[in-house]
Amino acid sequence: MSQFSDTKPHGIFLPESAAQHRTAGPYSPVLRVRCNEIVAISGQGPIDSDGNVVGVTIREQTALTLENCKRQLESAGISLKNVFKVVVYLEDLAEWQAFNEVYRQYMSEPYPVRTAIQCVLWGHIKVEIDMLAIAG
Repeated sequence: MSQFSDTKPHGIFLPESAAQHRTAGPYSPVLRVRCNEIVAISGQGPIDSDGNVVGVTIREQTALTLENCKRQLESAGISLKNVFKVVVYLEDLAEWQAFNEVYRQYMSEPYPVRTAIQCVLWGHIKVEIDMLAIAG
């Protein structure tokens, strides 16, 4: 029987047959999502409430960026556990491992599906993240 049967309440489900390469990081290759509402947060970065970039290292900037994501989600009445899709924008993909070390401290299984893109970011920040989450 499918994990995504009509008897399951809303939620995020990793299909039983989901698989990915063993070098994969903290993300799921595929998720099934059942919900009444979706919450989207725009790109969050390592920026404090006064508009100042905070942190020098990728670890410092990732922690504040995820705290900002968490705060936005909480304003909608949900948490990081409701997230099913993450897009990560990094100034330098060479910092991917350090990013993942911090990311693992905030996210839980089943990890959201995720895409990472190397690009030039506003204000010379090292990381920006946007998310989709379920609610209701």
